[in-house]
Amino acid sequence: MHPTRTAPSPLTLAALATAALLAAGSAQAQSTVTAYGLLDVAAGQFQVAGGAKVKRLDSGNFSTSYIGFRGTEDLGGGLKVNFALESFLLVDAGTAGRVNGVDGFWGRNANVGISGGFGTLRFGRMGPPLFVSTLLFNSFGDSFGYSPSIRQYYNAPYGTPLVGDSGWNNSIGYSSPRFGGLSGNVQVAAGEGAATARGPNWGANLVYFGGPIGFTAAWQKVQAQGTLGRGISAFPGFSDQTAYQFGGSFDAKFAKFFVQYGVIETSATAKVKVKNINLSASMPVGSTGAFLAAYGMGSIATRGVALKPESDMITLGYTHNLSKRTELYGIFMSDKYTGRSTGTTLAAGMRHRF
Repeated sequence: MHPTRTAPSPLTLAALATAALLAAGSAQAQSTVTAYGLLDVAAGQFQVAGGAKVKRLDSGNFSTSYIGFRGTEDLGGGLKVNFALESFLLVDAGTAGRVNGVDGFWGRNANVGISGGFGTLRFGRMGPPLFVSTLLFNSFGDSFGYSPSIRQYYNAPYGTPLVGDSGWNNSIGYSSPRFGGLSGNVQVAAGEGAATARGPNWGANLVYFGGPIGFTAAWQKVQAQGTLGRGISAFPGFSDQTAYQFGGSFDAKFAKFFVQYGVIETSATAKVKVKNINLSASMPVGSTGAFLAAYGMGSIATRGVALKPESDMITLGYTHNLSKRTELYGIFMSDKYTGRSTGTTLAAGMRHRF
């Protein structure tokens, strides 16, 4: 006796069809999500020019501590969808942001985009091209605490008038493919009618790496202020601010040398012009260590004001790798500014990547 066979119901057929489509889609569109981050903490004496000596445990001076998630979906045909969500954090306090209560939770990066043979197009919050060029062409990288270059453009609590922060909200960014070592980036960030915006921000750079030589040229025009950095209220009658920078590097094997020159011009009731010159080097010590040295000079000229204050910073450091992900470091920094007492920083710390 044969078993009775019944025709599958419409619901069963629909479920089978859906499963088949999902299986086909998963075979064609593979997705990956990765968690990663960096923890940087140091102890020592910290002092800016004209400030008091403070002994403390501090987070994010060599590299800003953060945690992030990035993902990629392969659409096939060379197209991929990418996203990044990254939040700053303070290791010493267990709180979010670079400064307590200032940054949004995903304040480092929050963007989604598509990439292919044409390059990469991203939408959301991301670092502007001038910031990327600045961190690539100095021996202390993106160090907001110790790099004279980063501090004189973005982080000195005096003098430096760069508006716009190191991350722009409401951005559209395009990154080109590499052509023989040369690549380019363009970004626009909408002001969206905010009270702290006179219009959109624009930025672009070119970056070249070939053999021992590297070069960059970067430009930006800012009309909307950022989360950190100088606010437009610091410049009565603020209209806009234009900045450009040239940087170069040369790897001589026994050491890698960097040079940067940049100008920041602020259009306001009293026009302000800043010139920054930064020289730095990194010298490997064996297979696990490196000596770092950097000098930065920034001069500030305000129309109608005779005084032209100057910022001079020298940083010396040593890093020692315990592994591919963990390193120890020591730092000495001298911070001078016209009319202020010299600030001296001495610190020892650890960076761990995961």
